Amino acid sequence: MNERKAWLILHGKQALNGEVRAAVQALRERGCDLAVRLTWEAGDAERLVEEGLAAGYPTLIASGGDGTLRDVVEAMIKADSQASLVLLPLGTANDFAHAAGISLVPAEALALLEVEPVAVDIGLAGERAFLNMATGGFGSNVTANTPEELKKVLGGAAYLLTGLTRFSEVRPAVGRFRGPDFQWEGEFLALGIGNGRQAGGGHLLCPEATVDDGLLDVCIVPAAQDAVGTLGTLLSGGIHGLQSVAVSARLPWLEVDAPEGLDLNLDGEPLESSSLRFAVKPAALRLHLPERSPLLHHWSGARG
Repeated sequence: MNERKAWLILHGKQALNGEVRAAVQALRERGCDLAVRLTWEAGDAERLVEEGLAAGYPTLIASGGDGTLRDVVEAMIKADSQASLVLLPLGTANDFAHAAGISLVPAEALALLEVEPVAVDIGLAGERAFLNMATGGFGSNVTANTPEELKKVLGGAAYLLTGLTRFSEVRPAVGRFRGPDFQWEGEFLALGIGNGRQAGGGHLLCPEATVDDGLLDVCIVPAAQDAVGTLGTLLSGGIHGLQSVAVSARLPWLEVDAPEGLDLNLDGEPLESSSLRFAVKPAALRLHLPERSPLLHHWSGARG
């Protein structure tokens, strides 16, 4: 094993997860100094990142859903840390892990400790960091309003069910978008600004995004006459039909103005704003990914 010390930040709800306990014990039996710390309330992830770095651990492990990953990543970026990061996905959607090809089996995910980390980009929404995607419009509203109880029972399908029951609330947002050689203005139903590819339990908004190209992939779904049909395509995962109507771009930064305000979601973190600048921070994080991860530009088959 290349890394003999790792600091695992585990979402408190997963404290009794038998698979995680077995995987941790197996690593310890192989000689890994693996410390485990639990989150309990808001702010714990940042505090635990600081403690792990101060203790000299060269690798941190974010264990939970996309929100836990975002919290840990943001804390590492604030600390300007050279430590590497492993993701142990234990959430409902696990959107970043699915797109990256990271196993949902704890022992297999932790095996990435033996893979050399690679430098990946981080997205910024103002000063807030995200590793996967910022979403806005109806899609982010669905994500924010899906009950935890429903997610426990149905997993990622809970987002689809919530979306189907909220069609009556469909109302386009109005926005102006500006980036290098890019401008668009009008009414839109959904927005994705992706470092990763999917959000909200598998909605593939940015199917060609990679995490090491120094760019953010932008997907704007304009308001169409058949709004319900368009959203049905989005929520059901009909990506080919969606991409035929979406406005897409790949940009190092994007400014968004929404006079009426816009509800955003950054990897599970809600954010409201009427004016915001998105930007990419290239090669800002050392992340352990599968050697042929689809999110790495060399293996993705992405254009450019």
